[in-house]
Amino acid sequence: MINRYTCSNGVRIVTEKFPTVRSAAIGIWIGTGSRDEKTDNNGISHFLEHMFFKGTKTRSAKDIAESFDSIGGQVNAFTSKEYTCYYAKVLDNYASYALDTLADMFFHSEFAEEEMTKEKNVVYEEIKMYEDTPDDIVHDLLSKATYKNHSLGYPILGTEETLAEFTREKLQSYMHNMYTPDRVVISIAGNVTDEIIKQAEKLFGSYEGGSSSHGQAEPEMFSDKVSRKKETEQAHLCLGYQGLPIGHKDAYNLIVLNNVLGGSMSSRLFQEVREQKGLAYSVFSYHSAFQDSGLVTLYGGTGADQLDQLFETMQDTLNLLIKDGLTPKELHNSKEQLKGSLMLSLESTNSRMSRNGKNELVLKRHRTLDEIVTLIDQVELQSVNDLGKRIFERDYSVALISPDGKLPTTM
Repeated sequence: MINRYTCSNGVRIVTEKFPTVRSAAIGIWIGTGSRDEKTDNNGISHFLEHMFFKGTKTRSAKDIAESFDSIGGQVNAFTSKEYTCYYAKVLDNYASYALDTLADMFFHSEFAEEEMTKEKNVVYEEIKMYEDTPDDIVHDLLSKATYKNHSLGYPILGTEETLAEFTREKLQSYMHNMYTPDRVVISIAGNVTDEIIKQAEKLFGSYEGGSSSHGQAEPEMFSDKVSRKKETEQAHLCLGYQGLPIGHKDAYNLIVLNNVLGGSMSSRLFQEVREQKGLAYSVFSYHSAFQDSGLVTLYGGTGADQLDQLFETMQDTLNLLIKDGLTPKELHNSKEQLKGSLMLSLESTNSRMSRNGKNELVLKRHRTLDEIVTLIDQVELQSVNDLGKRIFERDYSVALISPDGKLPTTM
């Protein structure tokens, strides 16, 4: 059972107890990410994530690492377009200790200039590493082609130019104005007692944040076709179609549709592109849902001399989907696979913590597994096929990274 509690300052605490396990997962979720940035501070959310591990008033960076290593725990963080999360997974008897350490990182990080200089170099290397993985960069390129100058098109890591301008004062100001209590969710799952709720309230329930506006401009979606020439062994191609925002009434129709299109080994893209024609090792589709927008992405990587054939196969697959829709068998199999994947994915306390934290942060509601299974079962063939036509009959954006940077000739 999921319990929700709202502190007097607006911080929300979500807990789910599992007396049968010996672990506890704790996450601090903040409703801010690269979408909240501007051109001159792009990457600051991600850099803040790094700096939280670089020392507090009472713990050095090494102390923080040893705090979790010494108890056999794990600690990490990530930044996305619309939220950031700092989390730990530990044995249940160390839950209180882990929460206290995460709170220390959240409230008392020093952002020392010396540490900032070193960590900027670390992120520079992270950007370079990312540049060496074209199958990752091409998705950022697609975001830029789709959202252009809107912040949803910004890279989460930022750039070397923006990183160079970050100061201690800028980090503190951004955190003060964006890490406000109404944007913070503490999610805890595992073998814990109500004492952990009291501790979380004591640590997070009285701080105050800034007063900056939290309004966001709704993005306009474009159908740009962009390419980058890069010395790679493969051509990496992404197609982007307008999807659905978070919480849309057709969300489960799209989940089922995407699963059939490119979400599994039995999907149409995998079977046509890889199994039937042997054009790619990696080919798939996925849907990214944001507060007021969504993007369905198709990806495939192949030899540059096979790019036209890959693109044509992708288009043929989509055209057949538009023309004939899903079959009753595909609908049934997709539903059953999704239900099985859902159940299996929630067998760990970390998965439960993540699910609850994200749901509270972006949806402000929690559905039981039975409710979700019912929603999946209620998906109808006609509704999915109608949605497929609405999405894939529109124009689309394209991103390509290849040795010659030339878009498919049939595009």
